[in-house]
Amino acid sequence: MNHMLRGALLAAAFTAASLGTASAQVGDLKIIAPAAPGGGWDQTARAMQQVLQSEKLAANAQVMNVPGAGGTIGLAQFVNGSKGDPNVLLVGGYVMVGAIITNKSPVNLSMVTPIARLTGEYEAIAVPANSPLKSMADLVAALKADPQKVSWAGGSAGGTDHITAGLIAKAIGVDPTKVNYIAFSGGGESLASILGGKVTVGISSLSEFDAQAKAGKLRLLGVSSAERLPEAKDVPTFKESGVDVEIQNWRSVSAAPGITEEQKKQLTETIGKMVQSKAWKDLLAQKGWVDTYLSGPAFAEQLAKDVTATQSVLKDIGLAN
Repeated sequence: MNHMLRGALLAAAFTAASLGTASAQVGDLKIIAPAAPGGGWDQTARAMQQVLQSEKLAANAQVMNVPGAGGTIGLAQFVNGSKGDPNVLLVGGYVMVGAIITNKSPVNLSMVTPIARLTGEYEAIAVPANSPLKSMADLVAALKADPQKVSWAGGSAGGTDHITAGLIAKAIGVDPTKVNYIAFSGGGESLASILGGKVTVGISSLSEFDAQAKAGKLRLLGVSSAERLPEAKDVPTFKESGVDVEIQNWRSVSAAPGITEEQKKQLTETIGKMVQSKAWKDLLAQKGWVDTYLSGPAFAEQLAKDVTATQSVLKDIGLAN
């Protein structure tokens, strides 16, 4: 199909959508995962790709990885290179909110077209199976003795992992700016450093530790949920262990800046159909992701609140002015 014919067909589809007569399917989509393969954003993008295609909600979906700087490199490429293009989507989330602040990024989430918050996931702390740390109480004792001797492996600086480590320190009376945090751009690199004993503890979304924990290679010390999770019944919450911290990472999808209201409406409806499908719900259950779907003005309002709250937390841990 030549580009002119394809463009005409896509334009016709969007016009029909505004009249309420279009099919649910959009054209070829490119989904940008602004991180290296293996991490949460990459997993989310590929889950979307799988369901959008299997449910015939998109003619085709391609995932493109653009790693670096907590997602802000991918964000900048998206903002500057995709204006007005309804066929490009960006996966993002809470980690990106912090990365924009800590990296003093010239682009931010106000420059994209928010479509929906998709999923939430709780944080977990893991140590190698042979670690002397057997519980959160042991970790707390080590942090109180000398926080600099406790090295943490996690995702990008200022992201959910880093924020959680800072909140834990603050909750137990340790100066959050003393947290010895080592940032990695991908889940695979972080996991290798934990399994190799190069760091004291690892902190990440629960699903990224699940396979190694079930294989007996990692020990989970705690999770950041309010109550114990069905997929990790033997793992206590931070609060159970006397650490008053509860936090949930979330992931979202945005469209390019400068698209029309009709294009935004169709993408919003397409993503809405995706999250309502059995295929999507099955994937959430398989991965241990929580359905936190929120779209439209409600998502934009929540995003603004999260930006304000994150700015406050990053000040506490010395990463923002």
